[in-house]
Amino acid sequence: MTADVVTSIRIEAPPDAVFRFFVDPERLMRWMGTEADVDPTPGGRFQVNVNGDDVAIGAYTVVDPPNRVAFTWGWDGNDGIPPGSSTVTVDLDAVDGGTELTLTHSGLPDEQACSQHLQGWTHYLERLLSVGEGRPVDEDPMRDPANRPG
Repeated sequence: MTADVVTSIRIEAPPDAVFRFFVDPERLMRWMGTEADVDPTPGGRFQVNVNGDDVAIGAYTVVDPPNRVAFTWGWDGNDGIPPGSSTVTVDLDAVDGGTELTLTHSGLPDEQACSQHLQGWTHYLERLLSVGEGRPVDEDPMRDPANRPG
């Protein structure tokens, strides 16, 4: 049995601007990651060193600017959630000059993984909200292992 995480935020920026934060490695690292190697084409590589220690690896499955981006997800060296074993889908809807972003992370193995990933996505989407609206963010506190979920 697998489980899903669904969360959403509203960003005061147009969908095309928000979309680029998921496909451009420099923009991606402004809110999540210390390194990013991405090829935003269906089947293209998605690899992000999220916090300096944990590397998420997968492949893009949908690249539909500026409405949707999806990629497989899993952790390098993690048998519980191996690379490419779950899917992250990001839907971007234009609303009153801004964007309603809905993130669905599906295929997680259990409720504990859902809880940990919900904490992580909540943290990183708050950072995306800031950079998406042109505000700076401090160094990511998740770089300290003591601050990580789980």
